[in-house]
Amino acid sequence: MKKITIKDIATQAQVSISTVSFVINDKGEKMGISPAVIKKVQEVAEKLNYRPSMIATSLRTGKTRSIGLIVEDISNQFFADLARVIEDEAKRIDYRVFYCSTGGDDERSAELVHSLLQANVDGFIITPTENLEDSIDLLLKLKKPVVLIDRYFPGQRVSHVVMDNYEASNTATKFIISKGCKNIAVVNNKSEMIQMKLREDGCRDALKEADMYNPSLVLHMDYYSTEENRIATIVDFLKKNPNIDAVIFLTNYMGLAGLQAFKGMGIRIPEDISVISFDDHDSFKLHSPAITVVAQPIEDIAVKSIQLLMSQMTDMGKFEVEKSLKRGKLIVRESV
Repeated sequence: MKKITIKDIATQAQVSISTVSFVINDKGEKMGISPAVIKKVQEVAEKLNYRPSMIATSLRTGKTRSIGLIVEDISNQFFADLARVIEDEAKRIDYRVFYCSTGGDDERSAELVHSLLQANVDGFIITPTENLEDSIDLLLKLKKPVVLIDRYFPGQRVSHVVMDNYEASNTATKFIISKGCKNIAVVNNKSEMIQMKLREDGCRDALKEADMYNPSLVLHMDYYSTEENRIATIVDFLKKNPNIDAVIFLTNYMGLAGLQAFKGMGIRIPEDISVISFDDHDSFKLHSPAITVVAQPIEDIAVKSIQLLMSQMTDMGKFEVEKSLKRGKLIVRESV
């Protein structure tokens, strides 16, 4: 099928190519073109299903009406759900989203930032990896609109939208304590990212307050390990600490590995062990018994990140750095 050009519109509307160009770039009125001619050109363009070339528009306006979204792992349900809502929000304001997954790899993350810079995206929404601070500094230096989600770097002046991780984990721990659990384990990864530290801090402070904190019941797993290794590490940890009667998993992929470890060991939930995991997952809802979770406010995070990005894109150089904390939600099911 032949691509419709502005020349085709000009021929059918019986006007000059420059008139069509002014009209479709919203400059008709400014250039003194009569309302009747503007209407006629718009009608012909619509009838012919004219779609402006993105490259041509980008060269002319410097804008591509696109957003670069860099997340940790698009196959993880939390990030997939977040990406979907961000895409829906972007679509409503006529922006497209380019997705990329870092796999937690710093080098790949930096490459993705550069690739999206070359693609001339208008703004960035990023879940940063541990050492991505320099790449984000570069974006700030280039005055590129950028918003971080899920995590941030405490020393960096950049807008971010995150869950209140400390409050969420503190509330979840107090809940599990209130249910009579005494030997509560916390499973975290070895990452130095702020959101993981805050989750662990929230658990630790609640346990200390109840005089129940035991540092030997905190497991730090290697971030880059395979699922098999995660399961084996959890099995080993449980064998060394047979008195554990509750576990709080600080991410959903660790929670999923934990469920498989319990199953393999014949440990029953919640009779033998109570369980809470961060970040909801279909498997947690379908599991029998269903797993209690700390759910992130995905909708709030997505909508706010797009709002912050838009305010930067429309008011470049004048935007304020905004740090937005959203409240998580403890969804009580049957595992505690």
